[in-house]
Amino acid sequence: MEVVTYYSGSLKVKGLLAQPKEKGCYDGFLYLRGGIKSVGEVRPARIAQFASEGFIVFAPHYRGNRGGEGNEDFAGKDRQDAFAAFELLRSLPDVGRIHVFGFSRGGVMALYTAIRYKEAASVVTWGGVSDMALTYLERKDLRRMMKRVIGGTPAKFPGRYRFRTPLYDLEKLEAPVLIIHGGKDTNVSVEHANRLEKRLKDLGKPVTSWYFNEYTHYFPPAVNRQVVKDLTNWMKTQSQQ
Repeated sequence: MEVVTYYSGSLKVKGLLAQPKEKGCYDGFLYLRGGIKSVGEVRPARIAQFASEGFIVFAPHYRGNRGGEGNEDFAGKDRQDAFAAFELLRSLPDVGRIHVFGFSRGGVMALYTAIRYKEAASVVTWGGVSDMALTYLERKDLRRMMKRVIGGTPAKFPGRYRFRTPLYDLEKLEAPVLIIHGGKDTNVSVEHANRLEKRLKDLGKPVTSWYFNEYTHYFPPAVNRQVVKDLTNWMKTQSQQ
């Protein structure tokens, strides 16, 4: 596991790269974190967990974090950090097909990355945001940050929130989608998953949904480990198709 500095446009951004010890060709796994700044930071143990399932994993910290240049803008221009990370994985000689994974706010980043890169093998959104205006309405504790970063409210700047809402661009998505969500999630309500699932089905896109009605944004450790195994097995199945 190593820290990598890579270019996102003109900015130098940091990310964490983890590879299985045994040499060989593996599928790539782009891990897109949630939160902003110190909230929801990339955890090495989490990245190692996915790498141990047989993936070469790259997790960008996003601009402005861990010594990287620039400033995050909550799934706006900083989605370029995810795009550049996808290209970094694609450039590695031992990487096969690339899967995209997003947790929480990373769900927006993951969907936009899969929309941008048609060759993405699959996309998984776990507790993922799909509608940024809905996040503003639901999360009173985030409104001050969102107004500062995005520039105002959804009522005042609907276009800026629409720009950060992948529901409006799913026609361009080709990768199969797996939605994982806790029914008691108060950080990102299950309504985000419902809206994403409905929109994908309306468009005739391949989508699988795993709802866990008894859990919140964070699953118990034993359940979490099992879901990681299940979702990585799902990804491997998509690679074989």
